[in-house]
Amino acid sequence: MKTIALVSLLLIGMLGACQSRSARTQTENTEAAGTAPEVNLAPNTLSEQEEADGWRLLFDGQTTAGWRGAHKEAFPDFGWKVEDGQLIVMSADGRESTNGGDIVYAPEEFSAFELSLEFKITEGANSGIKYFVTEEEQPSGSAFGLEFQILDDNVHPDAELYTTAPGSRRLAGLYDLIKPENVSFNGVGSWNQAVIKVFPNNHVEHWMNGFKTVEYDRGAEAFRALVKGSKYAATVYNEHGLFGEAPRGRILLQDHGNEVAFRSIKIRPLQ
Repeated sequence: MKTIALVSLLLIGMLGACQSRSARTQTENTEAAGTAPEVNLAPNTLSEQEEADGWRLLFDGQTTAGWRGAHKEAFPDFGWKVEDGQLIVMSADGRESTNGGDIVYAPEEFSAFELSLEFKITEGANSGIKYFVTEEEQPSGSAFGLEFQILDDNVHPDAELYTTAPGSRRLAGLYDLIKPENVSFNGVGSWNQAVIKVFPNNHVEHWMNGFKTVEYDRGAEAFRALVKGSKYAATVYNEHGLFGEAPRGRILLQDHGNEVAFRSIKIRPLQ
């Protein structure tokens, strides 16, 4: 019996020591985690790591500073609003650029970059994020540019429309040119992250909620073949250079007459 009691005491002691070491290890890990790079969770802000990586905000969450109407000198007097840290295009008649109109980031044009933003759509909504927008065409409807499509595929009829590429007008696709793949949508009324990457070699990628949905090479033979088979083959889209091949251009948020909210709009150059 004495032997059993002695063994029991030894086991209890060993267990206590292990628990003590485990507690110290957890404390050390927690302390170490506190020194890890800051993770940015607050909308319309940049973490220290993002600033170090060259990210810049294009929307401050409070004003329309830096933005103006496409083909205009000032921000639209109506059709857009800033509310609760969101840049919102307001609902109208569902038609393209007939209310407040598209808006562009005015201070700068971009060539190689990574653009990230969050968007939230209402039921049946249509909008888009355009890039390489030059505004060289005559103002009529939405300004010309390559477009990351924003759409409620389940409700809006445009999801079933296309010129020559079926599915090319769906959410996260390259509008009227490339059908998206691996689309992970958080749903109507929820925030979704859109990312557009344009590399110095003109390779382009669309990402949504962490999944790559589109990739292509601007100016390549395959890209030009897609353009030739789309609505962008029309002369009006190519009067000031081949469509989608401008060396640099502006970032645009589209007014398509449906309510869509944007926030955490940020960009960094890619070398």
